Amino acid sequence: MDSLNINPQYLETADIETSSPDYATRFSGRVGSYFLEVQSSITLQLLAGQEKKSVLDVGGGHGQLAGPLAEHGFPVTVTGSHDICGERLAERMQGVSYAYQTCDNLHLPFADNSFHTVISFRLLPHVDRWQELIAEMCRVAQHCVILDYPDQRSFNILYRMLFTIKKAMEGNTRTYSMFSRAQLRQAFFKNAFTVTACKPEFFWPMVLHRKLKHPGLSKALETPAQLLGLTHLFGSPVILQSKAIQPAAGKTREEIG
Repeated sequence: MDSLNINPQYLETADIETSSPDYATRFSGRVGSYFLEVQSSITLQLLAGQEKKSVLDVGGGHGQLAGPLAEHGFPVTVTGSHDICGERLAERMQGVSYAYQTCDNLHLPFADNSFHTVISFRLLPHVDRWQELIAEMCRVAQHCVILDYPDQRSFNILYRMLFTIKKAMEGNTRTYSMFSRAQLRQAFFKNAFTVTACKPEFFWPMVLHRKLKHPGLSKALETPAQLLGLTHLFGSPVILQSKAIQPAAGKTREEIG
């Protein structure tokens, strides 16, 4: 990343890597398509039943959600911390209407409540100032914020012990932070948002599915876990939705927070 001439004023630039061709290989092939299908399906379910209103995808140069949302009629704007994020996104969004802006993801160049929904995927666990990221997403969101994160209450509890093995198996994995649901609920409440849904994607570790290389087998493993409630209790990554708390008469959202 050093050769990209990164703006030194941008404190968090993890989205440059998640927008890269190398990172895209983690979601290539049949198993990668399975991962993205589960992710987009849950996200679209959370947005179901509402008008096709504006969506801001923070650090979404990977295009994993911008494409499906735009194809379903949502007006989508994507931010990235370097122009290269927009260039890579353009390759994946050919023929699809969207907007892109390079900016500081911790200081978004948009007014308060500019977008109906704000999303961010593959970013939160890779930034140090995650509380600031959540606060900024809440600031520009009028209705709700949706993001994904690795849950502590899962196989991720073995993360530190097994990271070396995981890296040897996957090659291009990287370190990340884990979160508890209570931790994120508190962070959102401070910004006058309340968590309304937590949707785990998989019970079994994604590295296992990558090594199986067989979506049918992966689904066969995941289905019993879903039916038994194991995915709900211990699944990861989790797609979290948080909605703005409606201000009481005479109060602003800032006063509630």
